[in-house]
Amino acid sequence: MSISENCLRKYAELIVRTGANVRPGQVVLLTIGVEQHEFAALLMEECYKAGAKKVNVDWTYDVQKRLNYLYAGKDVLSEVLPWEEAKLKQMVEDLPCRIFIVSDDPDALSGVDPEKLSGVMQARGKVMKPYRNAIEGKHQWVIAAYPSEKWAKKCFPDDENAVDKLWDAILKTVRVTEDNDPVEEWKKHTEFIETKAAWLNEQAFSCLHYKSENGTDFSVTLIPEARWEGARDVNSRNGAAYIPNMPTEEIFTSPIAGKCEGTLVAVKPLSWNSQLIEDFSITFENGRAVSCKAAKGQKLLEKMIKMDEGAAMLGEVALVPKESPVNQCGFLFYETLFDENACCHCALGMGFKEVLPGGDDMTMEQAQGHGINDSIIHVDFMVGADDLSIDGIRPDGTIVPVFRNGTWA
Repeated sequence: MSISENCLRKYAELIVRTGANVRPGQVVLLTIGVEQHEFAALLMEECYKAGAKKVNVDWTYDVQKRLNYLYAGKDVLSEVLPWEEAKLKQMVEDLPCRIFIVSDDPDALSGVDPEKLSGVMQARGKVMKPYRNAIEGKHQWVIAAYPSEKWAKKCFPDDENAVDKLWDAILKTVRVTEDNDPVEEWKKHTEFIETKAAWLNEQAFSCLHYKSENGTDFSVTLIPEARWEGARDVNSRNGAAYIPNMPTEEIFTSPIAGKCEGTLVAVKPLSWNSQLIEDFSITFENGRAVSCKAAKGQKLLEKMIKMDEGAAMLGEVALVPKESPVNQCGFLFYETLFDENACCHCALGMGFKEVLPGGDDMTMEQAQGHGINDSIIHVDFMVGADDLSIDGIRPDGTIVPVFRNGTWA
């Protein structure tokens, strides 16, 4: 492993102090793979140094997940057991600061029946969603990454130094080097993103139009009062600022559910539930996905947009310039945390009520009344071609170039 102890500690501290921004007296819930137990210990220590009252760990294991889907019955996997629901109820009570470390094998669920996979997700999602809604906006959280061998080999199949190369890329995208101050680097980065978000908010666009030679020709209507946001979020309970995604390059908002037209062509494969969907496009009519085409993963894509009533509508549009450090790495990460930060993307499913004034204090039903989409899924897919143009259209019909050739106009 090429990463030094110095960089590893810097990274762990960055995740805890800047990403999650753990505050004294908070409970922390760390979700991490069993293979990364040494990094888990480092993160736990940093959380306690930050003043955490208690650090709990939810361990994940790709092999267990795969074997369950291959051999256990759909009805068995779909059931949310009483002890699982009790944990969710406790989470709503504790409102823990949550840290997620992704390191999954992108092929962990290859060959699993898409119908079984989506059916289990639907059943469990219906039970778990009310608890997810209950904590939204009321706690801090961050998603970051640690490279596993299988993930690295997926990215660099013929390289004996695959893990080292993936580490180098991850550290580049999260702005950690041997001799820099990553906290200061992130301060500058978040200020740049917030400046761009402020400009977009000043424009008060009523809709956006996307156009690319690959076949993308798409218009989406925006919620008048919704804000563009990026980088930092704020816990509405205690005012603590945190950065949910590390890396992050996006400026995003939620459009009006059910008001978009045209076709979006994906420019990168989508890794969803450890299965790949490749070379795909989605066509929308009257605000809903009415058809899709994929060279690989067609059935999985069809299942995705039928997960529930809101799965066929957009919950997010996000702007990312092609100069993004993630994009400059020059390879597909097979992990949405990174790939969505390589270029512009949209998301099917649940929108973000926090983009509305006072949204954190709204119920999901109230947010829906303002146009926010609701769903048990939120799936980002990348549409930022190198020649992508995006025009913002104001209510008076004025057209303002926002993106040209994949970057800020």
